[in-house]
Amino acid sequence: MPPKKKAAAPEPPPIIGRPGTNLKCGIVGLPNVGKSSFFNVLTKSAAPAENFPFCTIDPNENRVAVPDDRFDHLCAVHKPASRVPAYLHITDIAGLVKGAHEGQGLGNAFLSHIRGVDAFFHVCRAFEDEDVTHVEGDVNPVRDLEIISEELRLKDMDYVEKVKEGLEKTCVRGGDKKQKPEYDAICKVKTLLCDEKKDIRSACWSAAEIDALNKHLFLTSKPVIYLVNLSERDYARKKNKWLAKIKEWVDERDPFALIIPFSAELEAKLVDMSDEEQAAHLAEIKTTTMLPKIIKTGFRALQLEYFFTAGPDEVRAWTIQKGTKAPQAAGRIHTDFEKGFIMAEVMTFEDFKEYETELAVKAAGKYRQQGRNYVVLDGDIIFFKFNAGAGLSAKKK
Repeated sequence: MPPKKKAAAPEPPPIIGRPGTNLKCGIVGLPNVGKSSFFNVLTKSAAPAENFPFCTIDPNENRVAVPDDRFDHLCAVHKPASRVPAYLHITDIAGLVKGAHEGQGLGNAFLSHIRGVDAFFHVCRAFEDEDVTHVEGDVNPVRDLEIISEELRLKDMDYVEKVKEGLEKTCVRGGDKKQKPEYDAICKVKTLLCDEKKDIRSACWSAAEIDALNKHLFLTSKPVIYLVNLSERDYARKKNKWLAKIKEWVDERDPFALIIPFSAELEAKLVDMSDEEQAAHLAEIKTTTMLPKIIKTGFRALQLEYFFTAGPDEVRAWTIQKGTKAPQAAGRIHTDFEKGFIMAEVMTFEDFKEYETELAVKAAGKYRQQGRNYVVLDGDIIFFKFNAGAGLSAKKK
């Protein structure tokens, strides 16, 4: 018998939260687990990273280019005057502590900062270092994960109680039928958080429920990527006594989430090295940097993707939400493109790379004309035509 095919990995549920493309990924965790050090190397910036709690009070924000070999190839071919990659927006949020939902450790301010992001990297510490204090007294990343997750759930519980109380006045006692879908969704949230003690993102939600909940920006509805901060030695040898226990906790609590081991210690060394020095050091310890994977994973967690416009003037990655149709994608370039949309001329990056020129792609029959119902795919190279009142077509960027 032929071998059974592996089952496809389940698609993550739709995000409950803000629509749009200007979304942010926050960095959360207990104090002194390596959040600001990670932010510094990720964005090559200089946020404070000192050995005491609450060093970071106001959130630091920056953006980092999404690494993409496709973008680099298009730039190499076209040698454009302007190059604009896609960006992931990052916010470094100060460390939370037990009791943050009640205001402990400036918790109310920090939780409000988390409400302002759309997904987050949850950094947990799995390295031992006597010179770096731990707010809980010892290193136990599973306990730390539980503390942060529980604080977010408890804050959502407080919030949903108030929302439900208000909706009961207007919807149940006041008879406002328009708010009934929101009231039903809020009741489901309350049962999930209070009775089942689960995060909002763990449940299945209909499109109508998501639409009703989007405005509330619940903390436990946001997608999470778990980053396990290891010592350079443990990262290089791919061994640490906590990794299996962390995976067990995440698989049970957050089955759609990814776990990425990394070493802030190693990444901090690499950021100050030349490309040649980086390559030599990584070859010596037989490992690779994890930053490109982390950036790409954060971008995908927001369910963002991008298409390209490419030519000698500019190669640009235009960020869109997954599932965006051609007219709305055209609107990312200019609102007139969406209003007067006629068609999208599309080729895949793979076809362009194989045939090397646009003319060759056309000759091979791989250049397609798509209408307004076409769903743009990640990596499409697109030339939009639109009616601006004078029959003009959009110039290539």
